[in-house]
Amino acid sequence: MHQMKSLKDKVEDIEREAIINALRGCKWVMAKAARELGITERMIGYKMKKYGIRRWRMNNVNEPEENKNTGEKENMKNVKVLILLLSLLLSSSSVSNLYAEETGITGSASVGIFNRYIFRGYELSNDSIAIQPALSVSYKGFSAAFWGNIDSDEHPTQSFVPDREGHKSFNETDITLSYTYSVEKLSLTGGYIYYGTKYAQETEEIFLSASYDVITKPTLTVYRDITSYPGTYINLYLSHSAKIYKDITLDIGASASYFVGDDGYWKTYDSSTGAYTGEKYSAFHDGMVKAGITIPVAKNFSVQPVAQYWFPLSSNSERIIDGNPYNPNGQIDGTFVWGVNMTFTF
Repeated sequence: MHQMKSLKDKVEDIEREAIINALRGCKWVMAKAARELGITERMIGYKMKKYGIRRWRMNNVNEPEENKNTGEKENMKNVKVLILLLSLLLSSSSVSNLYAEETGITGSASVGIFNRYIFRGYELSNDSIAIQPALSVSYKGFSAAFWGNIDSDEHPTQSFVPDREGHKSFNETDITLSYTYSVEKLSLTGGYIYYGTKYAQETEEIFLSASYDVITKPTLTVYRDITSYPGTYINLYLSHSAKIYKDITLDIGASASYFVGDDGYWKTYDSSTGAYTGEKYSAFHDGMVKAGITIPVAKNFSVQPVAQYWFPLSSNSERIIDGNPYNPNGQIDGTFVWGVNMTFTF
């Protein structure tokens, strides 16, 4: 006997079909489809993940073999470039040491390779590799830093709308400018961050942090978004390193955060209206614990295998209402991240 679908299943079928039709009508440009449907870009990404919507599946064709192989070839090319870069860094260590001694300029260059990209608890990659190059330079308390993210094969998540779904993308470039003032064990830092994101509107933050050099090195930082997503993110971070064999160290850390949204963007999901018309999101947000082992390979070069676990700190940060995240940016899940950092200092 044929079993009738429930009302919920029927509504989900209608919603899924509406999303597919909007995506097709907008040539699979998710930002346009989201505007047409009257929802956020992150929400359409969440719905696509929920319903298993993928472009090739919806077109009822097999993905071209050349597209399947492109990501693998590009990944191999990236690995070769990274190996070459690290070799050059190692070979230049004596020159950089002399330069640092003469000028007082210090810095670092690093590459991180991880199974996913998590930012403040939000999952910003899925089923891919995240390659994260970074470069920082400091002089008499002033610092400038670059950080980037390369997604080897973009797929949507509840918090992430790809700019090139199913392809590799250098989808984020961040620039940080800061100044640190230290008095004995206390360090105060103020600065500015520019987030150059392809998957969301570019934005800017200012921040202020205070750290105290004791065994857990507590650091309290307040970030304030001043452009696209006005809100305040408060983070407390603790860390400790201990030698376990010669110069090899065990590095552990933990953080907890609270977020307050100030702009209309942060209105939460309201079941009575079926839309994001509720109060602005405010909650204990994300927590993180991590452990790594730093292994010196050369005088100025180290390798650090690392593992992290991110998790929600409150019911509101992980809350789902009628299949929709309470937080307009997507819910926070318990998520493992693992990978390796390779760092050259000068």
